[in-house]
Amino acid sequence: MIFNETYSLLRDRHAREIENLVLSDVRIGLYLTAVRLSDNSVGVSSTLPAEHPFCLKENRNFDDFSPLKIRGKRVTEILETDSKSRIVSGLKTAVLNAVSSGIISSGKYRIMENCDPVQLLDLEKKQTITIVGAFHSYIRKISETGNRLFVLEKNKNALHPEFRNYYIEAAHYEKVVPVSDVLLITGQTLVNDTIDELLALARPGCRIIVAGPSGGIIPDVLFEKGVAIVGGMRITRPEIVFSIIGEGGLGYHLFKYCAVKICILREDEGRAE
Repeated sequence: MIFNETYSLLRDRHAREIENLVLSDVRIGLYLTAVRLSDNSVGVSSTLPAEHPFCLKENRNFDDFSPLKIRGKRVTEILETDSKSRIVSGLKTAVLNAVSSGIISSGKYRIMENCDPVQLLDLEKKQTITIVGAFHSYIRKISETGNRLFVLEKNKNALHPEFRNYYIEAAHYEKVVPVSDVLLITGQTLVNDTIDELLALARPGCRIIVAGPSGGIIPDVLFEKGVAIVGGMRITRPEIVFSIIGEGGLGYHLFKYCAVKICILREDEGRAE
């Protein structure tokens, strides 16, 4: 799994720093999860939608990652837990993104600031583009070109009615991913553990992009798996991230108030163009 491979890579390269980190603050909002670590790094992830729990007495959750038991946890304890829940999935991704944030900013990677991945696509060239997730701004922009477009999404109602003719049920990803020239994947697939299956089906030569607030991990393993561009963000005002997320904020709220878009490019990306 890409998540586990990325964590292993971080442990190999930065074991001492990671061992000393603890979770100092957390905010699990309706749409996004944010964490602050003891070195003041901040990470963000999608909050996976959850069904309302059945609060039968025997099902009540008071485990190690239930309320009042999350702050103060060691980063290694969070990233290595076998606890399974939608909350823990978002928490783990946000923590891995926080650990990655300083490394991404260190100068090691090719980064374009104030850049959205769709700006790096040649939409004049006719091709088959598959978007994984309801990225409405991307859907609108691409739908206005002559490209063949598919949108993989679990919930058809997540798409605005004018875009539902592009909808493909997510379970049918095996039909469209192998025929795609461009694959634009939401970072939420890192949270729900579906990205590996998508990348495994991409054909050779497919230009693969991972984008969104959840996609803030160091990109090394993603690049090895064929991803060309990672579209993430750099937090510019960490002091207000938690307020925005706690008040039901979405990614576009972060980009308006406290973050800028960045694109991390694989070393060979665009070199021959």
